[in-house]
Amino acid sequence: MSARTIPTAFVQRYLMFSPDNNIDLSNALRAAGIDLATLSDPRARLTPAQVTTFVQTTWQLTDDELFGLGGAPVPRGTFRLICLTLIHCRDLGTAFARMADVIRALPGLAPLSIETGEDSTRISFSVQPRAEISEPDVAARVTTDFVLILLHRFAAWLIGKRVRLRAVEFPYAAPDARLAQDYDYIFGAPVTFGASRAALEFDNSAMRAPIIQTEESLEEYLRESPIQLMSERDYDSRASAQVRRVIELGVKGRTSTADEIAEMLSISVPHLRRLLRREGTSLNQLREEVLRDIAIAGLGRGESVELLSSRLGFSEPSAFRRAFKRWTGDTPSSYR
Repeated sequence: MSARTIPTAFVQRYLMFSPDNNIDLSNALRAAGIDLATLSDPRARLTPAQVTTFVQTTWQLTDDELFGLGGAPVPRGTFRLICLTLIHCRDLGTAFARMADVIRALPGLAPLSIETGEDSTRISFSVQPRAEISEPDVAARVTTDFVLILLHRFAAWLIGKRVRLRAVEFPYAAPDARLAQDYDYIFGAPVTFGASRAALEFDNSAMRAPIIQTEESLEEYLRESPIQLMSERDYDSRASAQVRRVIELGVKGRTSTADEIAEMLSISVPHLRRLLRREGTSLNQLREEVLRDIAIAGLGRGESVELLSSRLGFSEPSAFRRAFKRWTGDTPSSYR
């Protein structure tokens, strides 16, 4: 299955803070194979591997796991320390409670508030960037996005299965429609903007799930971090995610017709189209996204235009080049 690509905005937003941190991020961009022309194009996409390399290099440059954006420095190794205090907890609820206790002793991290109800548990926080940051609202947004994704994906990893969320809340205005779709996709749950605090609402059945990971599996997880945050999405159960998986499995030659997909999902074609419309997408849009993401990943691995054109079912390389330009605003050569 292909790894979904990531909007350049998730990297571009951080670049404005490099002068505040007195660092030059050109080496981080170079190591990740990201050029400024790509970052300036709102249609361009990055692979999870590119974003991971950029983040890991930035961690090294700043010696800060929140990229120098938090209220105080968060030295490298802090997340590992927190994880080691959680890994032997009996269940996810206990792990979150312990995480909240540990974070209270770390001034660079936003304290977690945990509210347990009859059916669900709400975990919330409020980010306060350091005073000298030039754009505190944007810094808070970058940090909030990172922490919410981390809490959700790490919870799923701890218990070894998908964690469906009841709600996700962001304390800032909604982004443009293109980015908003990526937030929906990342969390696979209703996303609300303009809330008072950042929050995730978990079903209590997830909180009772046992921790299955070990210190040994944790070390492997940390070595690859944060690629899991960018590429894991097996918990997404929306119609569009299911359709995307079907298309990915049958992408060669674009043979997945509406009838075939509907039959695989045990629904009618009109009902399938209605479900996708409610989620703001369509079969054609999902097919284009799958082809785009596979093409970007393939070019990043060094595959030729001719090979990708044939593999993705285009009649000739020139047709692939035109489609790629439409998807990303750039030529295939720019992604090598």
